[in-house]
Amino acid sequence: MEKKNIDWGSLGFAYMPTDKRFVANYKDGAWDGGTLSDDPMITMSECACVLQYAQTCFEGIKAYTTEDGRIVTFRPDLNAKRMADSAKRLQMPVFPEERFVQAVVDVVKANAAYVPPYGSGATLYIRPYMFGINPVIGVKPATEYQFRIFVTPVGPYFKGGAKPITIRVSDVDRAAPHGTGDIKAGLNYAMSLYNIVDAHNKGFDENMYLDPATRTYVEETGGANFIFVTKDGKVVTPKSNSILPSVTRRSLMYVAKEYLGLEVEERRIAKDELKDFAEAGLCGTAAVISPVGKIVDHDTEICLPSGMEEMGPITKKLYDTLTGIQMGRIKAPEGWIKEIL
Repeated sequence: MEKKNIDWGSLGFAYMPTDKRFVANYKDGAWDGGTLSDDPMITMSECACVLQYAQTCFEGIKAYTTEDGRIVTFRPDLNAKRMADSAKRLQMPVFPEERFVQAVVDVVKANAAYVPPYGSGATLYIRPYMFGINPVIGVKPATEYQFRIFVTPVGPYFKGGAKPITIRVSDVDRAAPHGTGDIKAGLNYAMSLYNIVDAHNKGFDENMYLDPATRTYVEETGGANFIFVTKDGKVVTPKSNSILPSVTRRSLMYVAKEYLGLEVEERRIAKDELKDFAEAGLCGTAAVISPVGKIVDHDTEICLPSGMEEMGPITKKLYDTLTGIQMGRIKAPEGWIKEIL
């Protein structure tokens, strides 16, 4: 299989149309068989439910070329489960989890020429999403839906390596108590757009959101979970009902305990504890781990001992181990790697 003539080393984190995408439609109470389509365009009514009331959810996955030349993806079954949970909360029909995983495999296979080669630093980003497509003018769920998956080759999230970032403690809430913060709904991300642009305009890379009920505990950013490392080497991550259950975070906590022999803990983390941590990072599919060097809480600056030049030592071990598993350099736990070609 001949690869596309793409300068893999210069790819940014941006959309590039590929040859095939998966499309399935839900109508009259059932999903059709789905198909691979050549058409990247979507046609819908001006009154489609997704356009009027944002009834949509999505996922993010990656496919990789491993060191020995296989094309694989990472734990897609967990994304299938999470999307099912999102759909239920948005009154959308669940796309069956087994079919979700198979559709991921089929789309990646059909676009294998776009999977970047091993060592390029680039990957194939996979975006499953679902939306209400029939016209709805009163506030109610759609009755017809479309589930789609497209893929696009992307460069590393951080060009030239992951330099530590500066984040601010946000005055704005990302989610509501007992709300939808724990699902991957499009509306959650729309809610964070004003605040991330404001943060960038004021010189910050990201926002740290606090719990919406008391505003005293750390939650997450607009698009990633937090991990922290204590000064005695324990890996700690926030526990909350309004945080998205990150596949990357779950995987990193397993790696910390089972591969690196570190103590791990998921618990509520008070904002007042931030000054006591040795390292911090944001974790998610796009960047795996983005190290945090400085946290600004209004007039207070917290400079992490790991500094602003490079990842802290434990964060680096976590990053190297998880990416080693994804790229086939390190033996993966059972079921983590889904081989495609």
